[in-house]
Amino acid sequence: MWNPLDAVVRDQKAGEPRGITSVCSAHPLVIEAAVRQARASGGPLLVEATSNQVDQYGGYTGMRPDDFRALVHGTAAAHGLPPERIVLGGDHLGPNRWRAQPPEQAMAEADALVAAYVRAGFTKIHLDCSFSCAGDPAPLTDEVVAERTARLVAVAERTAGRSAAALRYVIGTEVPVPGGAHETLEGVAPTSPRAARRTLARHRDAFAAHRVAGAWPRVRALVVQPGVEFDHRQVVDYRHERTTELRDVLAGEPHMVFEAHSTDYQTAEGLAALVADHWAVLKVGPGLTFALREALFALAAIEDELVDPQARSGLPEVVDRRMRDDPAEWAGYYEGGAAQQRLARRYSYSDRVRYYWPDPEIAAAQDRLFAHLSALDIPLPLLSAHLPDQYRRVRSGDLTTAPRELVVDRIRDVLRDYDRACRIRDEEYV
Repeated sequence: MWNPLDAVVRDQKAGEPRGITSVCSAHPLVIEAAVRQARASGGPLLVEATSNQVDQYGGYTGMRPDDFRALVHGTAAAHGLPPERIVLGGDHLGPNRWRAQPPEQAMAEADALVAAYVRAGFTKIHLDCSFSCAGDPAPLTDEVVAERTARLVAVAERTAGRSAAALRYVIGTEVPVPGGAHETLEGVAPTSPRAARRTLARHRDAFAAHRVAGAWPRVRALVVQPGVEFDHRQVVDYRHERTTELRDVLAGEPHMVFEAHSTDYQTAEGLAALVADHWAVLKVGPGLTFALREALFALAAIEDELVDPQARSGLPEVVDRRMRDDPAEWAGYYEGGAAQQRLARRYSYSDRVRYYWPDPEIAAAQDRLFAHLSALDIPLPLLSAHLPDQYRRVRSGDLTTAPRELVVDRIRDVLRDYDRACRIRDEEYV
């Protein structure tokens, strides 16, 4: 069964620096932006749900894998993207959500998680068994991680049955923390070539031990650390010269490329260098909701100039109040005094605000903001002051001033950089 990951690997092995963007977000506006960007570019749409967002119980979004599939495919149908251009992926599937439980209980939950994703039609399966469970040593050995990974591959293969040939796997033990680093970074070292080779060897052995060696040629990517990361206030940029030996690790694996996590906020040049150096799968998540927040707060600033103070949505203030009322998703991340925490809540690269957009009060404030600006003629000089790139597209006739359109286009600005780095052309994925 055709999969755009196969085309990426084929081109990379032929010396063509092609890549694919993996959109890791469950926000409806982000998914809409990704759908519209894929339709415009002619490339595939790879969207991944992370295990803490979407699981067999609903995750923090309230969505199960079937619900997420319906959201993506429904959005695609509304905007004219054919379903055959869509690939659904599961990100960090493993015992992460249940690591406070003993290993066997946590892995039983992980078994059910993987089975739910496969039954829902997800075909890109990133397995992350790197987290220690209750009673486990920390960190886990490669052998333990590989054994648990192979166990989940066996679950996926059994669940898929005759459709197992459609599954593509991603493995790796040096997996960056989902959503960016919790602490201030002093630098990030790339994975050593020796460690990467050991990971490959241990996983190959574990696949054989679990009688899923036939799935090994469908492992499409290995997650290693290329030396990129972000924390609350800074970005560690990719440095080509630090990965010279690491880039050769997959030379003997004809079916496999590298997958890069935490590529959010890399420069366009950095993204292109990653793809050229065989990090052909570029995952991005918080960087997209960061752009969403920028656009919404920019629209709120425009609203402040045009709408009576008593009627304004006050979206930034509502967001901050709700985050202070319910600090569970940020309090363990943002350090410092009240002023520093306030800045971090609103502007941090780690973008913990992304967990709060479904909040009913915040959603209602966003609706009021859109309603106010939809009823007004936004003055172009005011648009230029707050969303200059969108202003230029409005001036050229490529964009309207409808608030939803402005937000979606701002998110697409991020995706445009990824498309350029991945060298997406219309004819590549026909």
